[in-house]
Amino acid sequence: MISFHIRKGFRLNISGEPSHNIEELKKPDRVALLPDKIPFVKPRLKVQVGDAVNVGTPLFEDKRNPDVIFLSPGGGKITQINFGARRVIEEIVIALDPEEVYEDFPTISLSEIENIDKTALIQAIMKGGLWPLFRELPFRDIANPDVPPPSIIATLDSREPFQPLPEVYLKNKIDAFEFGIKILQKLSETVFISTASDDAFTLKELKRYLTHVCKGVYPANDPGVLNFHIKKTPEENRAWYIDGQDVLRLADLFKSGRYPIEKTLVLGGSLVKERKHILTRAGVPLRHLTRGRVKNITGRYIVGGVFTGHTGSEESYMGFYEKSLVLISEGDKKEFFGFARPGFNKPSRSRAFLSFFNRSDFPMDCNCHGEERACINCGSCAEVCPVDILPQLTYKCILADEIEEALAHGMLDCVECGLCSYVCPSKIELSDVLKNTKKAYYLEQI
Repeated sequence: MISFHIRKGFRLNISGEPSHNIEELKKPDRVALLPDKIPFVKPRLKVQVGDAVNVGTPLFEDKRNPDVIFLSPGGGKITQINFGARRVIEEIVIALDPEEVYEDFPTISLSEIENIDKTALIQAIMKGGLWPLFRELPFRDIANPDVPPPSIIATLDSREPFQPLPEVYLKNKIDAFEFGIKILQKLSETVFISTASDDAFTLKELKRYLTHVCKGVYPANDPGVLNFHIKKTPEENRAWYIDGQDVLRLADLFKSGRYPIEKTLVLGGSLVKERKHILTRAGVPLRHLTRGRVKNITGRYIVGGVFTGHTGSEESYMGFYEKSLVLISEGDKKEFFGFARPGFNKPSRSRAFLSFFNRSDFPMDCNCHGEERACINCGSCAEVCPVDILPQLTYKCILADEIEEALAHGMLDCVECGLCSYVCPSKIELSDVLKNTKKAYYLEQI
């Protein structure tokens, strides 16, 4: 086991971090799959409104590779297929039956995993609807099953304060996790298991599986950050990665012969009364998560990471990859004489506010506290970038349409953590610019 320190990044001292307590929710009345929130996928529907589906029935396939399918997270009836602009499929909603029926998939024992052909294993994962859990760096698209990866990185957690913790979701499931690791080892000769946790359970119970312990602040233990610091050749840039909780889902698919829908989510943020881990199911409505647990204040629903997620609402659902829901204030109220206050309770990396010296957690809101200005070359973004690129120079290369130079500055190493945007005193959305340019470059290449 290798322990190393990620020296750059930023401590997210945000109040509302969830406790280790876990609550199991009752079954919701409906669930949904959100194709629009799955990066790069081009969905082709295999169902229509009014169709009856089982848990594990194919809902759509990826046009780029029809073998990559997405299965129903519930058994019941398709009640809505909601489209957005340009007929983008946003939601496939399933009203659940009281007694749900499951599609059957082949079961595979641990001994069979050790002897199974790699191609047959990939096909089994695809038919079980879990292949999209494998994603490929640096663009974070669904992994290409036809090209063997140089390595697979399984990250158990994140330094982001609103993500499920391994000491919670792995409790009493160590055997299943070991089964999942055996699956990964059949797909690649090199498998890295990493954690940023210093919890005694994680370091003791998982010691024989861990290859790396990442110390440092956010985004330590992001798969892109880990790969940046351990890779030795350019070929290793396209490593695959998978979340630790999804390793359990792989094991569950082959042990039970059913499409796994159980997920451990996190509900947190300053507007939540009961901040905790929640045991529920894939595609659950956000209203089902927040019922009776939220303060009576209008706020922002953030699905996924605080810096990497997307805005939701009471009427939306958890996405295929997202595992957290954070509620924070909009920050749209004017502050009386705010310009004259020293800002001891305002989160900021800048020394302009006294909060720079305040190490306690802050109730973050969505107010930018300023408007976008020109880049002043302060270097704040470069000081927090965990992969040592120069975001301000990369940004200027992109604005000048000098993509080759942006690549030379390390644009593809960007892990899309959002810190460059957060610390920028000019309020420039550097992260969005880099992320969107990476996406456009990738789509042009393929």
